[in-house]
Amino acid sequence: MMRYYRRYLQVLLRVLPIAFALLRDRRRFVLFGPSRRVSDSVHRERAERLTRIMLDLGPAFVKVGQVLSTRPDIVPPTYVETFATLQDEVPEDIGGDPFTVLEAELGDAIDLETVEPIAGGSLAFVYTAVYEGERIALKVRRPDLVPVIERDLRVIQGLVPLIALFADESQQYSLENVADDFESIILDELDFERESAMMTELRGNFEDNERVVIPQVYPELCSDRVVAMEYVEGEKVTDEEALAAAGVDGTEMATLIARTYLQMGLVDGVFHADPHPGNLSVTPDGRLVIYDYGMSQRLTEQEQADLTSLYRALVRRDVDELVRTLVALEVLDPSVDRNAVRRVLEMVIENLEGRTDITWRTIITDLFGRLREFPFRIPPNVMLLVRVGTVGEGVCRNLDPTFDFLETTRSFLVDHGFLEREFQVLLEDLQRDLRESAPVVAGLPARADSVLDRLERGELVVRTDPVDARTRDAVIRELGYAVLTSAFVVASALLTFHDRAYEIVGLAAALVFFLCYVRSRRARTRSR
Repeated sequence: MMRYYRRYLQVLLRVLPIAFALLRDRRRFVLFGPSRRVSDSVHRERAERLTRIMLDLGPAFVKVGQVLSTRPDIVPPTYVETFATLQDEVPEDIGGDPFTVLEAELGDAIDLETVEPIAGGSLAFVYTAVYEGERIALKVRRPDLVPVIERDLRVIQGLVPLIALFADESQQYSLENVADDFESIILDELDFERESAMMTELRGNFEDNERVVIPQVYPELCSDRVVAMEYVEGEKVTDEEALAAAGVDGTEMATLIARTYLQMGLVDGVFHADPHPGNLSVTPDGRLVIYDYGMSQRLTEQEQADLTSLYRALVRRDVDELVRTLVALEVLDPSVDRNAVRRVLEMVIENLEGRTDITWRTIITDLFGRLREFPFRIPPNVMLLVRVGTVGEGVCRNLDPTFDFLETTRSFLVDHGFLEREFQVLLEDLQRDLRESAPVVAGLPARADSVLDRLERGELVVRTDPVDARTRDAVIRELGYAVLTSAFVVASALLTFHDRAYEIVGLAAALVFFLCYVRSRRARTRSR
């Protein structure tokens, strides 16, 4: 217990100066006084200091920083961007020497003299070794890491209530379960048996895809501290020379990466959540290799359906579906004022209209930035999906600076039947509008005749409420369309007695004005 308190005090003292500065931003004299304005450069400097502190504090805090880089509901955009640069660079002596694990668990199965280290991270090292005449890869967890991680997670659990005391009201909902979210993600990444099972399942999902390589697992060598897998060589996916040698251009590889991860999330329900350049390689024959499955996750069928709805709503700019989906994904509290949220999301959609530089990061930053005034949080699965989108898109735009993530998503949704083709959407909208408006239009001739009779007798009195100019113009336009529709319907009925098929021309004109009426009425209804 004394080790816990010493660690708690150590962490507290390291972050206290920055915490004190953030408190002074809200109240100049900490407990009272006006807020103070701080420039973006100052916030960026603080975020960089926090990043260095997390690296010094060890792997648990590195992982927390990586998680916070996908939590704009908790930290401001400047900190999100800076934390996104956190890599698994921690002192090698933390958690012990992974080679001792190899000696203890695989000393009899592999030739230890053939073992060569090729990579190291905050949680594990990766080696190659010869097994049954072939070179394989071994991901080995640091031997003494679990007690260190568990202690630091308890420290984080103890710090969160203290942070919550000074958090904004809008952040309280986000902070309710944040420590549990951290613990769930980090402990999952420490579970190497889970990781090997995820790799095996993902490999099965892509066994028919010749462009994607997921290394084969050797289950007889795997344990809770070791993942043994096929050794697949490749160059970093952002290496232009490697791509050129493989005969693959940047746009082709970017599209392959995007569609691969969309398939994982929307079709298979099991996804790799850490697509940074160090985990993606290209083989000499142009295939995509994916490494390191510690940060992988599984979606329920309902989460898959909700995620599909989210992408569909963004692609189609459907505000109503977007609100429903955010509540279903538990991003928004069910009790939230949906009309207020709808107005905010309409502003987000308006900002997207007409822009050619739309990115997933832009959408997420704008969306979550505007939602900060409401009680919202990002659940672990959604958080990992946000990470996949932002990190993956960064890789894709590195390969192709003009890469259009939304257009690629639209194409994928159409190809897999998640999004109806535009003509089909138009027909469905038209059918719905016809059902809603046909009874009104059908009764217009009789109503118009009644109104004209009363006008002729001088009995017509019109009472109106004050309306703005746009609404008045829209109503007048709709009335004009309705009258013209009725006139052509009546004219067509009379022309049916003529020898020539003039009524077809009349009905065609009636249909044109009827569609104009429907569109105008629908646009006015949506703008209310």
